[in-house]
Amino acid sequence: MKKRPIVCSYYFPNWHVDPRNESIHGKGWTEWRVTQYATPRFEGHEQPKEPLYGFDDEADPAVMMRKIADAAKYGIDAFIFDWYYFEDGSYRERCLQEGFLKAPNCADLQFALMWANHDPIYAHPGSYWKPAEPLWGTIGRTTPETFIRCTDHCIREYFSKPNYLRVNGGVYFSIFQPSRMIRDLGGPRAARMLFDDFRARVEKAGLGTLTLDSNLFAWDRWNEPDVLNASIKDAGFDMVSAYNWSKLEGFPKMEYADWSERNRNFAAEITEKLDVPYNPVVTPGWDCSPRTVQSDMFEKVGYPFGTVVVNNTPELFEQALRHIARFAASPESTAELLHLACWNEWTEGAYLEPDKQYGYARLEAVRRVVNDILK
Repeated sequence: MKKRPIVCSYYFPNWHVDPRNESIHGKGWTEWRVTQYATPRFEGHEQPKEPLYGFDDEADPAVMMRKIADAAKYGIDAFIFDWYYFEDGSYRERCLQEGFLKAPNCADLQFALMWANHDPIYAHPGSYWKPAEPLWGTIGRTTPETFIRCTDHCIREYFSKPNYLRVNGGVYFSIFQPSRMIRDLGGPRAARMLFDDFRARVEKAGLGTLTLDSNLFAWDRWNEPDVLNASIKDAGFDMVSAYNWSKLEGFPKMEYADWSERNRNFAAEITEKLDVPYNPVVTPGWDCSPRTVQSDMFEKVGYPFGTVVVNNTPELFEQALRHIARFAASPESTAELLHLACWNEWTEGAYLEPDKQYGYARLEAVRRVVNDILK
């Protein structure tokens, strides 16, 4: 009988003051300002989204205490934080260090890191003229020295925490853009040496083994199984996950029911083709239009000017989650994790946190599915 997958929700930490953000947007800026100033971009477009508890500060332990309590109450086992580290240090880290880890109930929820090793872009908001302009030059590139410094930081600051997530006994760590990481580190052979050294340093710290995950859709030629399996094996990754659903179609909008149907059987199909475990994802919605300059015209000129998923009701989300959770818990699945994307991507329309439109309905859906299928 298949064991129960761990229910994880990705967490996007840009709802607190960060010095890098202040250097771009001004003192006291957080992404809540982008959320607040969103406007409808076509007839029937539901914006702005309003959080039930207001535009709170996630670096405040009292605020994070409520988030942890909600996640645990409604069936989520762990937050996987989008985590940023560049050649000159960390970014958006106060949420985790000052909020989550200092919350009085921190131990009630597991946590882990996904290294978001992509170029930071000016998409808060992005303009029609330059919708995804890079920030800070080549700061997103990962050198071998940066890799070692970053992973040493993770080992020292996070992996030893008693509620840090372990999968199959190993400390869990994910890389968002695996193919880019491999190129940045000097190619497959050089990257494998650094990954093996990472494993050795985890073991030397007395933490046991490392479980190394990667984002499926950021592998080069991910839809060619032979190439993908060879790449995963050469690099030494233990599993793959998906950060979001694919197959967005149409502009400016697509029905959630259609998007869900296009992704309904993807987990089963890709599982059959992979030599390593695949951890599926369920996405409650998609709308990155708040990250556009609201006075610009809304045309398909590249992220964040993209397809908006509409009519993403809690009922339809529950149907999608129920189907994929049933597969994830079945003997045919290799999943160790079931991902929810995301806890709080408010400006991408992918969030589980309660809002003023539906309240706790999406989290109630998660709890029903967990109780019905994953208990």
